[in-house]
Amino acid sequence: MKDLTINAAIDFDLPPIFKGRHLIDGVWIQSTETFDRISPSHGVVVSTSACGGKVEANAAIAAARRAFDAGIWSRLSGKARASVLLKIADLIEANVERIVVLETLESGKPISQSRGEVGGAADLWRYAASLARTSHGDSHNTLGEDMLGVVLKEPIGVVSIITPWNFPFWILSQKLPFALAAGCTVVVKPSEMTPSSTVMMGELLLEAGLPAGVCNIVLGYGDPVGSVMSSHDDVDMVTFTGSTGVGKLITQASSGTLKKVALELGGKNPQVIFPDADLESAADAVTFGVYFNVGQCCNSSSRIIVHEDIAESFVARVVALSKLVKFGDPLDPETQVGAIVTPEHNAKIDAYVQAAIAEGATLELGGGVMPVEGLGHQFYQPTIISGVRPDMAIAREEVFGPVLSVLTFRTLDEAIALTNDSEFGLSAGVWSENMHTCLEFARRAQAGTVWTNTWMDGYPELAFGGVKQSGQGREIGSYGYDEFLEVKSLVMRIGRSRAPWVQAST
Repeated sequence: MKDLTINAAIDFDLPPIFKGRHLIDGVWIQSTETFDRISPSHGVVVSTSACGGKVEANAAIAAARRAFDAGIWSRLSGKARASVLLKIADLIEANVERIVVLETLESGKPISQSRGEVGGAADLWRYAASLARTSHGDSHNTLGEDMLGVVLKEPIGVVSIITPWNFPFWILSQKLPFALAAGCTVVVKPSEMTPSSTVMMGELLLEAGLPAGVCNIVLGYGDPVGSVMSSHDDVDMVTFTGSTGVGKLITQASSGTLKKVALELGGKNPQVIFPDADLESAADAVTFGVYFNVGQCCNSSSRIIVHEDIAESFVARVVALSKLVKFGDPLDPETQVGAIVTPEHNAKIDAYVQAAIAEGATLELGGGVMPVEGLGHQFYQPTIISGVRPDMAIAREEVFGPVLSVLTFRTLDEAIALTNDSEFGLSAGVWSENMHTCLEFARRAQAGTVWTNTWMDGYPELAFGGVKQSGQGREIGSYGYDEFLEVKSLVMRIGRSRAPWVQAST
């Protein structure tokens, strides 16, 4: 561990404890019960939030239903909706620093990454605003001289948005502006571990002039708040980001009403490295991919599949780079990797690592809890494990931590087989200077996103989502926007040319 680059605690004036409340029908509401969030990096209470239950969830859904049915948002012009979304984007950029400090303290992620997440989210709102103005249906004037067909796109209705703790502001912004752009009304439940940036978003929505009841926020736990939001008759759609296990529970809860469900779930994302790749760039991308957000990322490149001829030297490159990555105080702008979200998750990560070693894998780096001076033990060492077999849990299950598993291959077919030998299919990557190799891999890999000679680049224009048990539906882009729309066919007869079905007797 002495070879690692560790940033000790810096002097930083922590903000006052944030007080989070529900936002229901345009009014901030307190609950009798509250819950605290203790910072995983600093070990102090950083927020106290109202703890909602069935009463608050039902009230929020009722407010969203009334607002939708009244048409105060759903029947506005695309121009009017876009105007509000653009104001929200401006307000996000004006409040970045206030939001990122609390998000860093609640999540443990480095403040530099929080700045990228919160500041970058404004672009999602601006892109959604453009879709509000440019969305359109179709017309069909080839049905006959007396017929005209029009296909309309209409908002699906009331949407429940349930977001996770690892990217609370960004993932909310992958969902909320697109739902609002479509004309939907919403109820949002953030994770109880990182609720505050969502409450701050609610403040910005009101300041931008979003009508009361259009966006409602309920703080609390999945049971009962998320359960009500997933099963309520007045909810038309649920969109959830989180673990595959919880996604399955939401699907079951929603089945009684046959509401639409969109899920962005787990991943076990491989990067495949061929001998002809730019190995320096590939090693840097692998290092970024496994340690970004402390590996607590659905798109983490938690396994690499390296050609046997270069495996030893490539792993040595990644180990050397890993020792240079700055771990430690997330409030230090130089820090690249911060704290693990909870002590329980820290222990879970370590259990995967120790089990792999017991099964015969080789520990190349790390492999244990890492104390940081002035901050405690809720950190995990950068860890690299080689000699991993495809049947090991660490190669198949989502570890969700700064842990890289190394597998090897000989042929393109073998690399693709290893890539697809997973219940997940969120993303995959390939590194080769041969574009024929890259294109064949991209077409055969079972993943919602395939990166070639890069990792984790994303744009508001490009849809995001997975296949298999990584989810269903898409977020962002025009495809993500369409998730919040229903298609209606309008069939019109022009004139009085239709022959009567019932013939009058003569």
